[in-house]
Amino acid sequence: MGVRSGWALCLGLLFSTTMWTVHAQFVPTDQILIACGAASDVVVDVRQFKGDAQATLKNPTLDAPQGVLASISAPNTNLLNPKLVQQARIFPVNSSYTFQVTPGRHFVRLYFYPFTFSSYTPNASTFSVTANQYRLLNDFRPVLYSSDSKPLVFKEYSLNVTASSLVLNFSPASSSYAFINAIEVVSMPDNLVPRLALSLAQPGTPIAWGSANTAVEMMYHLNVGGEAVTPQNDSSGIWRTWQVDDPYLFGAARGKADSVIAATIQYPSQVPEYTAPPVVYQSARTMGVSETVNAAFNLTWTLPVDLGYTYLVRLHFCELWVTSIGFRVFNIYLNNRTAENGVDIIALTGNLNYAAFRDYLVRMDTGVAKLWVQIGPAPSSSSSYKDAILNGLEIWKLNSTTGSLGGGSGVNAGEDGGSGIQTGAIAGAAVGGVAAIALAAALIFFCCCRKTSKLSPTKSRKNAPPSWLPLPHHGISDTMASKMSTVSQKSGTGSYVSTVQGSNLGRYFTFAELQEATNNFDESLILGVGGFGKVFKGEIDDGTKVAVKRGNPCSEQGLTEFQTEIELLSKLRHRHLVSLIGYCEEHCEMILVYDYMANGPLRGHLYGTELPTLSWKQRLEICIGAARGLHYLHTGAAQGIIHRDVKTTNILLDENLVAKVADFGLSKTGPSLEQTHISTAVKGSFGYLDPEYFRRQQLTEKSDVYSFGVVLMEVLCARPAINPALSRDQVNLAEWALQKQKSGLLESIMDPKLVGQCSRDSVRKFGETAEKCLQECGVDRPAMGDVLWNLEHALQLHEVAASGSAGSTQPNLMDASAPMVSLMPPAMPTHPLDDDDSSVSSEKHILGSDDDDLLEDASASAVFSQLVNPQGR
Repeated sequence: MGVRSGWALCLGLLFSTTMWTVHAQFVPTDQILIACGAASDVVVDVRQFKGDAQATLKNPTLDAPQGVLASISAPNTNLLNPKLVQQARIFPVNSSYTFQVTPGRHFVRLYFYPFTFSSYTPNASTFSVTANQYRLLNDFRPVLYSSDSKPLVFKEYSLNVTASSLVLNFSPASSSYAFINAIEVVSMPDNLVPRLALSLAQPGTPIAWGSANTAVEMMYHLNVGGEAVTPQNDSSGIWRTWQVDDPYLFGAARGKADSVIAATIQYPSQVPEYTAPPVVYQSARTMGVSETVNAAFNLTWTLPVDLGYTYLVRLHFCELWVTSIGFRVFNIYLNNRTAENGVDIIALTGNLNYAAFRDYLVRMDTGVAKLWVQIGPAPSSSSSYKDAILNGLEIWKLNSTTGSLGGGSGVNAGEDGGSGIQTGAIAGAAVGGVAAIALAAALIFFCCCRKTSKLSPTKSRKNAPPSWLPLPHHGISDTMASKMSTVSQKSGTGSYVSTVQGSNLGRYFTFAELQEATNNFDESLILGVGGFGKVFKGEIDDGTKVAVKRGNPCSEQGLTEFQTEIELLSKLRHRHLVSLIGYCEEHCEMILVYDYMANGPLRGHLYGTELPTLSWKQRLEICIGAARGLHYLHTGAAQGIIHRDVKTTNILLDENLVAKVADFGLSKTGPSLEQTHISTAVKGSFGYLDPEYFRRQQLTEKSDVYSFGVVLMEVLCARPAINPALSRDQVNLAEWALQKQKSGLLESIMDPKLVGQCSRDSVRKFGETAEKCLQECGVDRPAMGDVLWNLEHALQLHEVAASGSAGSTQPNLMDASAPMVSLMPPAMPTHPLDDDDSSVSSEKHILGSDDDDLLEDASASAVFSQLVNPQGR
């Protein structure tokens, strides 16, 4: 069945073109609203939440031994409805609410606002929540999801209650407590959660995916291109909150947000008005007015999700401006795979202002924990107008086969991720082992948090490194010893150094010390933001300037990268490697402290900033320094170390522009003498990834050589490794520059600022070196030591030419009149190629997944498949 015919078939299941009606607002049978811990009722959005501290409350009934009523007088000013959450119920032991309900599907909405009350602090709260047979939350820590700007943690579920009661059970972890601020249990239409959706494995083919007992977490309701919609303004009667889509848009190409408030939205007979309120369909995001620009990118949204589950992605459409068939034709991509080709809303609905939606199933087993949604003009369409449109977006997580919606629990290898889902219809294989490893790491980290809260620094840490961090002990180097000898030992929250004999883990910093060093992590001191977290400039007690990398608890990186960085850098000392001064793991923090690099990353000196241009000699010396650092990594240890994330942002420059390789969170110990490689899942950054490593998942030192070859081309051409705004043959710098090098035209695409100041012989030698690094097969690439030798040769050639140009002639310097090609239009995401498009080698563009995961679909991507993760992790 073709994609368009599949669309038409499914459309018949969603619409009736002979009967158009406007449905009345949904009226719920049950609407139980509870303000937990409140002694009186609280009115919110014209709805009345019953205070559960009232003796007259009969439904629900509460079983809460040792329960505590908590309140706060001045809640966060960023709360939308502060009166609802300024009180709470605290449960030190297992407690439950029992709601008497009418059997059927219900919304269950939970409100968590972490605040300190008496001895109950937010950091100490970890708990699980179940609802009848479903596990909604597992080892949940609300404080990790709350911030000053978004203090409220809101969870929304759809459950089918088959009995006359719904029991919500709150189970605190050992020595912890649970809490809840407000609860909603509201009847919902049974057909709002569909039984039919489109498969990504067979685009355009509808499949039955669940049963009446499938539980759903409503993770996102986005009003695309419009304003936020409060529950009171959700005129469908379901009281949902629709967020704006701006925070989830990826890249600079954000399209055009517009609305037609006067439009009267029509609903087909099988699209009830409660599917989405008219205000959602009255606004939309399109691509803009420039067809030339539109043809070069996709509108892209990235939404964080949990791995190990199947998701239902619902896209809402309503054509508000175009009245002709074939005028606006576009494609839909999910997680870099083609979901629909040739979508034409007018051809499907038949008229302006008619509501429509599409449901797709997406399995998220491996890779980055973000779901990507993209729309863009159909390249094969005969339409002369290049544009796409989206009005609303919803993401729903389906329960695992064990009934779990809590991340990290109940997901085993081979499970479908949704009750009754046909395994043959869902792309991807389950990876229960990965989930188990992630859960184990989370438990270790949680134990660390509890342990650190109980032990004082002077008693627990002065004589040993933290027991949860199994790092090897090495002799202290002279460099580190000199750093440590200048710091006096103090007690309490003052500074001290580890006194472990033979330990070279660096100085242990208390959290208070690093707060003082960074002015309480002042945002104005941020040097950069990476996959691990933010990097702050600081000054420690001996006056040394440092870079403080503070881990983000919601980051895709965590304990493994933290441990790897400390372990590796504690063993390595080299002039061209960034030095680790120390670390902190107090109060559940993961913080690394490095030497401060005054001139920041190499990339900022090549493009994208107003920093002075580097001369050709400076660029050569920087590349030579980085090569020396990598050569030391590969040869300085018994088995060598593979960096695995070589790129221009991980080459830092000190005050004298001396290059130092940084960021070892992804590094791996190299193969032993009996091995040729190490087998590991793919990680790295798009544009720099070794194609052979991607294909075979076999990592070698030559993988770093390939990435360094991309760095060399980036240094020469002063443009990003990936620039989706360029034409297809120029998007990937490695491929384009390699083609120019083989044609003898590399000089034509080099940085125009270098013209007239470097010799052709030097550039030619540099290009040959980069070409060798970028060979498809690792065995054809040189070792890092050979790369270093060739770069030093290129520098010698330049210096000879420069000394010869001291006279009146410059026979060896490049002609300043040589034509140059502009390489720097603004970057923006662009179209993933169809799954069967093999015109460009996809292996060179895939982005890394989690360390022990497998890539979801090695064949389902091409030139833009690296966009699965913009952070390159």
